[in-house]
Amino acid sequence: MSIGRLPENEQRILDEMERALRRDRRLDRRLRTLRLSRRPDPARLLARLGSYRPRVWTVAVLLAVSVGLMVAGIVTSEPGVIWAFAVIWPLALFAVFRLMCRGAGAEGEHPESSG
Repeated sequence: MSIGRLPENEQRILDEMERALRRDRRLDRRLRTLRLSRRPDPARLLARLGSYRPRVWTVAVLLAVSVGLMVAGIVTSEPGVIWAFAVIWPLALFAVFRLMCRGAGAEGEHPESSG
């Protein structure tokens, strides 16, 4: 097998195939989501965390579960319940702060002030 250039007609066919594949949006989206990496990309992870937009009901459920675990942990002093609360509580706080930031950002954008 030679490692030289392709003949002109084969190169043209290959270029046409590549153009057709680039126009396929579904294939492009699937290939972008199938990227496998051994280590998580910290920049991508931070970008995803920064763009997290929780729904109100999600925050309400997280807070309700957190309060329930807190009360159960205080009453029973079970280590499993206390650890579950320790895991859920920061997630609930993060979701609350993201929800508050989303609300503040929407209220803070006034069309008359930009200009």
